[in-house]
Amino acid sequence: MFAIAMFALACSHTNNKPIIKFSGDSASIIIKNFDEANLLQVKNAYLSNPDSNQLVSVWMQPGELDSLQDDLPVKGAYKVDGDSLVFTPDTAFQKGRIYVVESFINVEFANAGKLISGAAKYNLQPQREILKR
Repeated sequence: MFAIAMFALACSHTNNKPIIKFSGDSASIIIKNFDEANLLQVKNAYLSNPDSNQLVSVWMQPGELDSLQDDLPVKGAYKVDGDSLVFTPDTAFQKGRIYVVESFINVEFANAGKLISGAAKYNLQPQREILKR
């Protein structure tokens, strides 16, 4: 029991959720506020495959009058800019539309509280942010 508690405490570190938001001109999505280890992971993933969509996904939700009711993936380019990851879509974000951003950056498998309470999930759940343009 003591070993499990020590492991749980070692896995739990003060880990702020990344901030996901539109840039000032709403031409791109900026993801920032991740710790140095995760920033290094993002930079390495970007260097190995700049077109990869493994860490972050962007989806456009259908409008109320759309006949298709599926979220549509938004294609674009990723780049690391200082301590941020910037997503720029191939076509401009549409005004009045809702976009869903899912990020696996800084996602924890389980923290100490979840391990002790038994609420740890067996699969990783991405951070999900809804942005309205």
